[in-house]
Amino acid sequence: MLKTELKSYNNCCYKPGGSAAKRILWHYVNGLVFKTSLFPVYGFKIALLRAFGAQVGKGVTIKPNVNIKYPWNLVIGDYSWIGEEVWIDSLVMVTIGANACISQGAMILTGSHNYKKSKFDLITGAVVLEEGAWIGAKAIVNQGVTAGSHAVLTAGSVATKNLEAYSVYQGNPAVKIRDRVIS
Repeated sequence: MLKTELKSYNNCCYKPGGSAAKRILWHYVNGLVFKTSLFPVYGFKIALLRAFGAQVGKGVTIKPNVNIKYPWNLVIGDYSWIGEEVWIDSLVMVTIGANACISQGAMILTGSHNYKKSKFDLITGAVVLEEGAWIGAKAIVNQGVTAGSHAVLTAGSVATKNLEAYSVYQGNPAVKIRDRVIS
């Protein structure tokens, strides 16, 4: 029976984008400005994200203690909200539509590992949160998932598959529990 051999893990096929200097600089900017509550000014954070290649719309709110892996792999639409302690693991593209909300402690994951391979190969997949999608507190959106327009992933739930538009999902793995009706 084969075993996992992490000593053989090789990440050579993954290209994060940006130069090594840019990635190192972002590491410190992320730690000093985003992953702290010392800089509550949204405009300053948005300017930094844009300087590092993110596409950020108008009226975006980014709360304290947010962790963003690589801003050059991030698009945020107008008037979207990113809550406290959100982790956006943007190894590949993360697209957040207009008026989308990612609540406190939620995780947007674009990478995982192939547990069937002894070398634990990296698996990546873009994440799309369409317009008006709401990711509840402490919820997790896994790689390759699209949350349709105005879909809801309830608090603590885990999305492993696409979420239909105007639908509410709950559980681990998340399943549709009802339609979302907005009045």
